[in-house]
Amino acid sequence: MNWNRRQVLWAGGGMGAAALLAACGGGNDAASSGSGGKPRKGGTLRIGALGRSSAIVRDPHGVQGNESDYLVIALVHDTLTAPGLKDNTVGRLATSFKPSKDLKTWRFTIAKGATFHDGTPVTADDVVWSLRRLRNTPAGAARLPGIKPDRITADGKDTVVLVSDYANAELPSITRLSTFIVKKNTSDKDMAKAPGAGPFKLDWYRGGNARLLRNEHWHGGQVHLDAIEVTMFESPQAMANAMMSGQIDVASNAGAVAARTADARQDIQVIRRPNDMAMPVVMRTSGGPFADPKVREAMKLVVDREAMVKQVLSGYGTVANDILGTADPDYAKSIPQRHRDLTKAKKLLKEAEFDLSRTYELVTTEDVPGLAESATLFASQAREAGVKIKVVKQESGTFYQKTWLKGDFYTNYWGTNDSLVFFASKTMTTGSGENEADWSDKDFDAAYHKAIAAARPTARTDALRELQQIEHDASGYLLWGMADGIDLAAPKVHGLPKLPGYGRVQLENVWLAT
Repeated sequence: MNWNRRQVLWAGGGMGAAALLAACGGGNDAASSGSGGKPRKGGTLRIGALGRSSAIVRDPHGVQGNESDYLVIALVHDTLTAPGLKDNTVGRLATSFKPSKDLKTWRFTIAKGATFHDGTPVTADDVVWSLRRLRNTPAGAARLPGIKPDRITADGKDTVVLVSDYANAELPSITRLSTFIVKKNTSDKDMAKAPGAGPFKLDWYRGGNARLLRNEHWHGGQVHLDAIEVTMFESPQAMANAMMSGQIDVASNAGAVAARTADARQDIQVIRRPNDMAMPVVMRTSGGPFADPKVREAMKLVVDREAMVKQVLSGYGTVANDILGTADPDYAKSIPQRHRDLTKAKKLLKEAEFDLSRTYELVTTEDVPGLAESATLFASQAREAGVKIKVVKQESGTFYQKTWLKGDFYTNYWGTNDSLVFFASKTMTTGSGENEADWSDKDFDAAYHKAIAAARPTARTDALRELQQIEHDASGYLLWGMADGIDLAAPKVHGLPKLPGYGRVQLENVWLAT
């Protein structure tokens, strides 16, 4: 049975330790899809993933702009928890996690038998050292919000204790994506080749490409593939062409254009993951041309969401409503959908004395399929309201150095959309480490803390409804739609993950038919 929020609250109310351990098994079913037959051991999976040479980051605690880098790191290094099929959060390297009654102190138990690829056991000291290193990175406050480095400690060889500054029933969910565990005292220069504890171990890495070998002793269970070869492609088109010609077995996150082409072929599987990726337009709220809430509302009324989904995503997606976390069970579908209204948008811009004589730069990248195209189409739509926008494309490395978290107006993308509080904690609460719009709203902060500390599910739902209404009305995010995740695969490939977002990198259950 996987861990869910109800069990969190039960444990906080005094659930016995033995029952907790029985309830909290992770298992490697967290990310697998239907296998299509009996799994077969052996073979090498050739997978393509997007990335750029200038943006390569090998450090597991760095900010990976390349999907190829994240894929390699996530297969080599385990996180404490992971996204799950039935529940948002399941155990990975941690087989259990138990909160105190006040939901501030969490105890994570490391999986028995977990070892690094060099054969040494994974201990609580390794985990503490890794989490403290992660917390002390520039993005650490966003990766582990509410947890100071000195409040990450070990209790014995297999228990790690995290103490939050505030009650947080959602804390295990924030350990899903970037809490990669490495050996204690690994130097920065050795970090790229440090042994991990994941289902695959690194054989070699060259300029964005890598070969990984099966970890025969992985604590999470049997791994089917002998090896995975990762090839980095700098454009979706190049990756799709390699897929069509049989050079790779899987094109990861290939995009809508490739899917439309592959749909006509019988020799390629098109695997869709709904609610996979958000591609919002970010407007800086603390200063600059979009600081006035009326201007931000006008921008949200300018966009033709249906046209964006149809043209940018070729229909492989859904209209969104300016709220991040669309796959959360508590997503507020009751909030009226915002539609295009040019008359009202023009009225708001006039009231805000918005300078229509200027041309505003919208910065974008080509990191994922459709992102730059969304900026171009939005700029075209905005002209109908009298707003002149120039789209500026930046290379990934330049974007994250100069624009992200700093710019007035830019696009970004997120692949973790099953949690409202994930985005609230990382990108929207006052002072959060990745507050892309530099937004601060005391009522939003209060609703967030009320939601994560709620002792009753109904109280949490009510608080999240309030949080979403504030986000919808006033935040710096214009989220026009959700892109389906699209992987292309050869017929022999089975067991690919169907989870949205970065759940797709959990490839330990993949196998190849003869």
